[in-house]
Amino acid sequence: MKYWRKPLDLDQVTIPHGEVLIIDDRCKGCGFCVEYCPKDVLVMSTRFNKKGYHPPEVVQTGLCVNCNLCEMICPDFAIFSVAIPDDVKAGLNDEQESSESPAEQEEKEETR
Repeated sequence: MKYWRKPLDLDQVTIPHGEVLIIDDRCKGCGFCVEYCPKDVLVMSTRFNKKGYHPPEVVQTGLCVNCNLCEMICPDFAIFSVAIPDDVKAGLNDEQESSESPAEQEEKEETR
């Protein structure tokens, strides 16, 4: 989003980030989450779930701003987003090629 003027507290505002998690078997493929995502993080996949529908998939992991709009609009409670803390976000930039999700990395750190 481009502002026509600069907010006065721009240096104090931090943009929240989140991770979108999808429960494929609950999804009926309505596409509300894909349509209303403000950052276009989701797209409809080509694969099928157990019900025979196309569930959404995350294509732009780092762009989620954790607005929870997908979570609120889903009629089947099949999608939700989890906030990523600031210290984990810094580590994600360095380990972008890692196959583990931030939630899995946090679990490993907690067990240490």
